[in-house]
Amino acid sequence: MVERNSLDYKHMNVNPSGGFRMLLISLLAALIGILAGFVAFGLYSLISIITNLVFFQRFGLTLPSLNDNPLGLWIIIVPMIGGLIIGVMAKYGSSKIKGHGIPEAMEAVLTNRSRIQPRVAILKPISAAIAIGTGGPFGAEGPIIQTGGAIGSLIGQLIHTTSSERKILLACGAAAGMAATFSTPIAAVILAIELLLFEFKSRSFIPLVIASTFATTIHLWLMGAGPMFTVAIADFGIPNALPYYILLGLICGLVAVGFSNLLYWVEDLFERLPFDSVWYPAIGALGLGIIGYFFPRVIGVGYDTISDILNARLTLTVLLAIMIFKSLALVISLGSGTSGGLLAPMFMAGAALGGAFAIIVNQIIPGANLSPAAFALVGMAAVFGSAARATFTLIIFAFEITRDYSAILPLMLVCVIADGVAILLMRNSIMTEKLARRGLHIHLEYEPDILQQMRVGEVMDSKPDVIPSTMTVREVANHVTRGDPAFIRHQAFPIVDKHRLVGIVTRGDIFQALAAEGNEDKTVLEAGNDEPIVTYPDELIHDAVSKMLRNDIGRLPVVDRHAPHELVGYLGRAAVMEARLYRLHEEHVLEPGWLKQISLPKQSDTSRSDRRSSIPNKDGP
Repeated sequence: MVERNSLDYKHMNVNPSGGFRMLLISLLAALIGILAGFVAFGLYSLISIITNLVFFQRFGLTLPSLNDNPLGLWIIIVPMIGGLIIGVMAKYGSSKIKGHGIPEAMEAVLTNRSRIQPRVAILKPISAAIAIGTGGPFGAEGPIIQTGGAIGSLIGQLIHTTSSERKILLACGAAAGMAATFSTPIAAVILAIELLLFEFKSRSFIPLVIASTFATTIHLWLMGAGPMFTVAIADFGIPNALPYYILLGLICGLVAVGFSNLLYWVEDLFERLPFDSVWYPAIGALGLGIIGYFFPRVIGVGYDTISDILNARLTLTVLLAIMIFKSLALVISLGSGTSGGLLAPMFMAGAALGGAFAIIVNQIIPGANLSPAAFALVGMAAVFGSAARATFTLIIFAFEITRDYSAILPLMLVCVIADGVAILLMRNSIMTEKLARRGLHIHLEYEPDILQQMRVGEVMDSKPDVIPSTMTVREVANHVTRGDPAFIRHQAFPIVDKHRLVGIVTRGDIFQALAAEGNEDKTVLEAGNDEPIVTYPDELIHDAVSKMLRNDIGRLPVVDRHAPHELVGYLGRAAVMEARLYRLHEEHVLEPGWLKQISLPKQSDTSRSDRRSSIPNKDGP
């Protein structure tokens, strides 16, 4: 946290060359996109090399299927070795490598002004490659997203940047990492907005698009077109299948809530173990190995299994087994504090849920004719989208990997229903629960700032109390002593000379003058400031507040822009808060509907001036 006193508000740079800064950040975003593309390819290759060496004792750059691996009982031991290595790296390297990546990037934004340590950029992909290459049931996406974010942050630390610019560069790296993995540039941009930035502005949107575009280009060049898994053309059955999609949305929301709660419950169990934390990943890997011995589909990334589910190649029994055992293996492994991504395993479990749902409904209602492939795709998006509160991202993601417009309607419906269920039953998302336990709050929604929508003239006091320039300090003190309302109510007064603004004096100025002997007969203009900072009726409240902060003051005289000495109003802290009150009024005050107006006598509308009258006319401390 940065303390207010450590910032020099009076000399704060307002960034007069905003266009140049956007150009610079956009060029850096292109560089980050290229680097993240190569890093994604490098991590994918490293995972492939380790997996081939460990499971098949050969060298290969293609990720093999582990469904028929030859290790036998060794499958129980191998993940433990990887887990022990991860434990040592986390304890003696950096604890930031633990987890699935995205929460760690969010934490850097929240607590460290978007600064990520260089060693995290190195250790995170290596630890993820070891964990996945030795059988961990994870995807490479989360680690690549965190690593891409680290690259963006490091580049932002190499040059002079603001904290907001570093955040944008970090988000560019994260978006580029996802785009380079799945070849889904639009979804990558939205993911960065939904989970890291919480803003939709040109200053961030343009660099995000550039970074994602370059990263996807690198993916196409090095890894070919399309995502990591293939998707069949499916019949989504709209409108006949609409009721079933609604039911699937409810189920997906419940599954997302249950999965998130189970993950953090397992994590809590590991925290209570009477061992050093260096052993936790190895213990979790033991549970993974036992499950993997009986059901090998749960080990490794499993892109081939996701392809099988999305192409309706698996039976109901296998789908149910994947849904249960992949989820169980994931929560045990990830809850132990190892390194790996959530996306691919949750995609697999969600797709299995959707496919199994369609098969079961077809068996119960033969005329339903639901497509398991279509429901698998929708379930895949809805489970992760609702668990992570990244619903829009997953709608676009699923559309990008299918490029089938008929998928849009069921994706939108199921994902938002699941998201609604998760919001009702789960205070934090699967991404933010860990941060919330550390006392950090993530605002999961973003909206326009009311201060950037309203102007000073809408909230200012148009008939401010003023004092003449000839009044003395003693006279002001006498008014305060007698308890004159105007002098008690205000912290500062505009000073006028024949209706012309000539200065401003604060209560602190008066007290300071009184403290020095012989200053009682000074005029208020001599005691105050004869060059006041002013604002204008047509200026945004946001800009006026920025003037207050930069100059460490709490109120501004309002003057006519074309007649700078003509006082037309006064803006204090209470007036600024009134803008917030206006937004609260819009959000929470119920207004009579037509039916109410018919049944009851007509009531006068509550105007803005009525709402203003409810606020004390004072500047605040």
